[in-house]
Amino acid sequence: MLVTVVQYLHPVGALVPNYDLGGGLLPVSAAVRILIVDDSEPWRRLLFFFLQQYPAWQIICQASDGLEAIKKSRELQPDLVLLDIGLPKLNGIKAARQIRKFAPHSRILFLSENCCPDVVRAALSVGGRAYVVKSDAASELFVALESVIANKQFVGRRFLAQDLSNPTVA
Repeated sequence: MLVTVVQYLHPVGALVPNYDLGGGLLPVSAAVRILIVDDSEPWRRLLFFFLQQYPAWQIICQASDGLEAIKKSRELQPDLVLLDIGLPKLNGIKAARQIRKFAPHSRILFLSENCCPDVVRAALSVGGRAYVVKSDAASELFVALESVIANKQFVGRRFLAQDLSNPTVA
């Protein structure tokens, strides 16, 4: 499995990959539209506060369960979905399957408390481009976001020694 870590910051006016136009380049001013999905309102607020600090990222909506995530993804076609695993009504892995159908160009970054390698495998197997454990978000979320935006896969450091290449589907 190819795991990439991007370790740079975009200066104002830098170019970033545009994954919607076949890998062409767009100025940073073209905002990446993000849907935040988590059942914890304080966590969603924290993510919103963090992400709004970067003009290249635009939070277009928030959702609190898996069914709402599918509905909002279908309606809004976000560039990126930050998706928790442990969601009410429909877990994040099952929701991701549906999001991939209804919003095929949306990238999915799983952000979860779950650190079980089998869950990570399942998340990546349904189209997740990144997996970050919430307790590691302070040091890994920015890098994971940049990796996904650059159309690269990312998993947190704690999983680098794991063989994540044979997914089990949840």
